[in-house]
Amino acid sequence: MVKHIVMFKLKEKSPENLDLALSTLRGLEGRIETLRMIEVGLDFNKSERAYDIVLTTHFDDEAGLAAYVSHPNHLPVIDMMRALCSSSIVVDYLSE
Repeated sequence: MVKHIVMFKLKEKSPENLDLALSTLRGLEGRIETLRMIEVGLDFNKSERAYDIVLTTHFDDEAGLAAYVSHPNHLPVIDMMRALCSSSIVVDYLSE
């Protein structure tokens, strides 16, 4: 299994931007064939080091992740999150 985790820091952490980011990410569920699991979380820590939102996704293999990355239903999500966020960080890893 491949796990793909992305953390996002919003440019402006307003309730409207949080809602838009969360609904945009959650909107991926059921729309990409290779996406096996999706979880979207909102940070409650509030430290300066913390990111605001985390996206955790699972795929069968690296080919599934590659299909997700370039999928037409994923591309508008990338654009929206880039518009809303000042930074993001990602990790992709193999899990048993």
